[in-house]
Amino acid sequence: MPDATTDVFVEFCGERFDIGSDGRFTVGREGDLAVDDNRYLHRRFLLIHRGAGDLWYLSNVGSHLSATVVAAEAGFSGQIAPGASLPLVFGRTVVVFTAGPTTYEFEIHANPGPAAGVTTASTPVGDTTVGVPTLTESQRLLILVLAEPSLRYDGSGSSSIPTSAQAAARLGWALTKFNRKLDNVCDKLDQLGVSGMRAGGGKLATNRRARLVEFALSSQIVSRADLPLLDAEAERNSA
Repeated sequence: MPDATTDVFVEFCGERFDIGSDGRFTVGREGDLAVDDNRYLHRRFLLIHRGAGDLWYLSNVGSHLSATVVAAEAGFSGQIAPGASLPLVFGRTVVVFTAGPTTYEFEIHANPGPAAGVTTASTPVGDTTVGVPTLTESQRLLILVLAEPSLRYDGSGSSSIPTSAQAAARLGWALTKFNRKLDNVCDKLDQLGVSGMRAGGGKLATNRRARLVEFALSSQIVSRADLPLLDAEAERNSA
């Protein structure tokens, strides 16, 4: 049974999940929070647990997926790679990750407690976001169309990411135009230090669309209020 006195809980799709009295909570295809029967998702992917100094931690116990972690109030954004951990000292933390074609999002609410002054500088959480990039109108539209399903979902949950062909058709662009602008956006974000834009050897990553959606949701560079821009662009190009 959940411990009603715990100072940490998870919120997913409007439902609250309290941490049990054993101080451990797993997220994945199976576990305390079974987000989806998605074969691309680890059975046990993320672990919320009580650690040293009575602090709560988020650990990536998977083998190949990473998660984007955002604490907007603290101005923090970073990635937790497999094997890494992050102390939950922010109060409210948003976690976004992609498995296959689907992106998921949930929130962790934690009372920082007396050790709230602990920083994450010594914790290996992957690359942190340096800042919000300056985007052209077309670059913003490209990111917006990829994030559209997630934004329209209106809350934590899961959503599918459009293929390049679907996204190009939604905007009324030629596929070659979409891919060229996608390359440009990925180049720009890679230069700013956003991880996941390039694979080994400097090549563009195959899952860059998924990483772009993670970045868009975590950095809030696009929002539901921007969605009418997609219809306007499609109408302009059809004319």
